[in-house]
Amino acid sequence: MLKRTIYIGNPAYLKLKHNQLVVACPETKQAIGTVSIEDMALLMLDHHQITISTQLINQLMGNGVALIHCDNHHLPNGLMQPMVGHSELTERWRYQLKSSIPLKKQLWKQTVISKIENQKQLLQQNNSPFEAMDSYLEKITSGDETNMEGKAANHYWKYILTDFQRERFGDVPNNFLNFGYAVLRSIVARAIVSSGMLPAQGIFHKNKYNPYCLADDIMEPYRPFVDKLVLEYITKHPTEDALSKQAKAHLLQIATEDVLIDAKIRPLMVAVTTTTASLYKCFIGERRTILYPSLS
Repeated sequence: MLKRTIYIGNPAYLKLKHNQLVVACPETKQAIGTVSIEDMALLMLDHHQITISTQLINQLMGNGVALIHCDNHHLPNGLMQPMVGHSELTERWRYQLKSSIPLKKQLWKQTVISKIENQKQLLQQNNSPFEAMDSYLEKITSGDETNMEGKAANHYWKYILTDFQRERFGDVPNNFLNFGYAVLRSIVARAIVSSGMLPAQGIFHKNKYNPYCLADDIMEPYRPFVDKLVLEYITKHPTEDALSKQAKAHLLQIATEDVLIDAKIRPLMVAVTTTTASLYKCFIGERRTILYPSLS
């Protein structure tokens, strides 16, 4: 069954009752609505006047629900998830940690190829110049040592949006992209933990301050799916600059977006789990390739 993403953007008191998340009025404590915790994958808290009980947090962690907190700019800035996500945890960590550098380089090459393929597809779908992406794909080496990912990205952002520069704190729609990517990162981190791997141990990204290096690796081919949602929204709302609740509701659809993976159409949240499961099989030698989605 497809799990749900729950967004709370108003003052609320959140508690647990009969294995249900109860959303109550913070003043009267009267229940406004309930959601079964077994149906949840992510819970996003986007208001400074939200109170949550420790009993509820304990139940969320026990059911593998990722808890995302947003800052004053309404962008996700914290992620709480279960410490234990798989019954074979230490054995899986061992295989992941001992994976060889040549294997990691091949896996990163596959990741970059999949990302550029999806960027190319989105350019083509939007009637933008895409032919140059083929030349970048042909030149990708093991570990992408010639940085075809970066060169392809320069072309991609030049044509996918008009007069746009991709910057973390740049002009609109950078804020929409930041929000979507943060949600995607949380989905990927959750899948990595559920597959019994360490999200901090990347195959390419390495940063001693980053607890989600592997999530940042695996999410790369999924980024164009966020870009597609952003393009759809700004096309319908060309004058909107702020990250409104309507915009966030649209971008939170990323979890249930249909994607093609392993010759099957699956919701993106399910597809990410397929990807992380295939990655572990690469670590133990059962597979040679990671299963990534296609935007086509």
